[in-house]
Amino acid sequence: MSTGTRIIKAILLTLLSALVIAGCAPSRSGRVYTRDEARQVQTVETGTIESVKEVLIEGTKTPIGAAAGGIAGGVAGHSVGGGSGKAVATVIGALAGAAAGAVAEEGITRKPGLEIVVKKDNGRTIVVVQEADMDLAPGDRVRIISSSEGNTRVSK
Repeated sequence: MSTGTRIIKAILLTLLSALVIAGCAPSRSGRVYTRDEARQVQTVETGTIESVKEVLIEGTKTPIGAAAGGIAGGVAGHSVGGGSGKAVATVIGALAGAAAGAVAEEGITRKPGLEIVVKKDNGRTIVVVQEADMDLAPGDRVRIISSSEGNTRVSK
């Protein structure tokens, strides 16, 4: 197998890993329930939205992105030079790839979110941050749904 083919395969492996990582990222949506929340009693309160602000929910930071990037970078670095220079290039490529992979994972799994301030009917004011996947505006009447695990979501 030629060096160019190895590099292409390493890059494709890295891209595939990034897609898998993005697909495995936990959802912070008001519309998505975890498996553990299904068929569980949750409390519902009502209130009125006071304000909604766009925010950014940071992406995941697992070792998977760094590992995939490190492998791809190591393979690419291994194709450079010869002798002891090849070993140095492999290590540098692996380190640079790991750093790039970690940054890529966080960026790929980052989501736009909403900071929602709700005045509950009992007079208490709360703030919930969740993915920006529904239209919410000040003055909207909403339900505040809380699970026993401490997860809270705002829903119309």
